[in-house]
Amino acid sequence: MLKIGILGGGQLGRMLLQAAANYPVITHVMESDPECPAAHLCHQFTRGDIRNFEDVYQFGKGLDGISIEIESVNVEALEKLESEGIRVYPSPSALRIIRDKILQKQFYKEHDIPTSPFYVTQNRDELRKHDGFLPAVHKMGSGGYDGRGVQILSHAGELHKGFDAPSILERKVNIHKEISQIIAMNRKGETAIFPAAEMIFDPVHNQLDYQLSPAEIPQQSLWRIEAIALKVVKDLKTPGIFAVELFIDKNGDILVNETAPRVHNSGHHTIEANYCSQFDMLWRVMLDYPLGNPKQILPSAMVNLVGSEGQSGEACYEGLEDVLKLENAFLHLYGKKETRPGRKMGHVTILSTDKSDLVYKARTIKQKLRITSKQPV
Repeated sequence: MLKIGILGGGQLGRMLLQAAANYPVITHVMESDPECPAAHLCHQFTRGDIRNFEDVYQFGKGLDGISIEIESVNVEALEKLESEGIRVYPSPSALRIIRDKILQKQFYKEHDIPTSPFYVTQNRDELRKHDGFLPAVHKMGSGGYDGRGVQILSHAGELHKGFDAPSILERKVNIHKEISQIIAMNRKGETAIFPAAEMIFDPVHNQLDYQLSPAEIPQQSLWRIEAIALKVVKDLKTPGIFAVELFIDKNGDILVNETAPRVHNSGHHTIEANYCSQFDMLWRVMLDYPLGNPKQILPSAMVNLVGSEGQSGEACYEGLEDVLKLENAFLHLYGKKETRPGRKMGHVTILSTDKSDLVYKARTIKQKLRITSKQPV
């Protein structure tokens, strides 16, 4: 059996391992926390730092393949492993581009992929030179994640909120809808395209609140989204699975926001809602099996369960029974012992042929289920 390693042991690693149980594969995970969500589901757990060259290299050199569940990994070690014949998903060259928002935006521009206009700023002094470009969004080139490292600048009086580090200043888009398009590509260049999902974001934490799939958009826009996302994946030239996040603006124009080179929060619904989930699909890519069927079984909504404001400590789940009583609702808790405000603790997927029912149940779940702590901060 092939030995496949995953760098990172969070909820994405956990769900990847749950899907791996259906395949003849020996799974390895490396993470610094031995009690992480994925630790007890793999065949072999290694405690280590995914950002450390030696830790990543020693972890990967005895494996057949290696993948990631977060971009902040040691790329140099992955490059060495790849040079020694270890398959890496995605390739380190693609990971170098995507993990740095500056390189990622430049990649879109160089490959004629539509994205919002931008400037590169090395520090806050350079940022101040572009006060006429506002309103805009300032994004740190590296280090940002789940809404961190992103600052909206509406006028010149807010420039002090920008980052004194290499960053991207991109024109703020007048957003109509935010879309996630998940695509898998194998080593032969064959692709599988999942139905596009509409993402609704939490304005407080700037992370996905809930999403609906399939996205309710005109057919012409759907074709355009698929074509753009497919070009992103093809131009990255690496097998793997990708979530291409796009904006539809008020004029109907479609722009790429950013790309995740891995399984993604916006694809969790595929576990129940699609014939082949995003997690199952990645294993098919890594094991050189035929790509699965990405078509949808039923329309769905997926609700993120996050730690409540003002709550930090041992997690308590209030309203869990009310959610479990809902028809066609599927609960996933990630096994994290500690909660904190905005921390992703689980998700619920709802299936229904009625969009209004999906939206109603998604909002019901947000109201009824609270993740608190025994010792509020």
